[in-house]
Amino acid sequence: MSNTDSFIEEVSEEVRRDKLFATLKRWGWVAALAVIVAVGGAAYNEWRKAQDRQAAQAFGDQLLERVETEFSGDVLDGVVVENPAQAAIAGHFAAAKALAAGDTEAGLTELRDIAGSAEVDPVYRDLANFKAALALPPETDVSERMSAFDAVTGPFRILAQEQKALLMVADGQQDAALELLRTLIQSAEATPGLQRRASEVIVALGADISDSSAQNADETDN
Repeated sequence: MSNTDSFIEEVSEEVRRDKLFATLKRWGWVAALAVIVAVGGAAYNEWRKAQDRQAAQAFGDQLLERVETEFSGDVLDGVVVENPAQAAIAGHFAAAKALAAGDTEAGLTELRDIAGSAEVDPVYRDLANFKAALALPPETDVSERMSAFDAVTGPFRILAQEQKALLMVADGQQDAALELLRTLIQSAEATPGLQRRASEVIVALGADISDSSAQNADETDN
């Protein structure tokens, strides 16, 4: 490389460096601001999470204290709720307390209020529906109790169907109960524990886990 080429290359490099410094000098504050915003945002998020955890712990502490000391239906007196989720949780505690005290009407009212609230997270509504179906008095018409279990949706639907099958057994509807229990065993939603319970009920009823009548029909067709 000649001295001229070397000199030109050095000059070009110096020009590029000057342009870079000029750009950084002009727009460097933008990058610095972006870093400040990112760090500040992360710090704010962590602060908010800490505040939320602290508020949740405080809510849980006061709720547990009330539940442990109050045995009337007014469990929520003095409990401060700040959002629909806390209201739903408090309502579930109040319902459980009322039902444990034998006040079925008050317990069902609490649960139905939760289930009917559009502001409450669906999982709390589904749980309220399931617990309300369980809490119906034994003298309630069987068809009404079955309909209550059929109305349960979400993650508690499969448990509601298990309870419906047991209700069928108690009502003498053995064939329908066996069909439902076998369906539960084959359901992808069913947990191993539920499948085991369903199998035990089928065996206790003196039936086969698989539908032998269907198997015999298949063998006859063949």
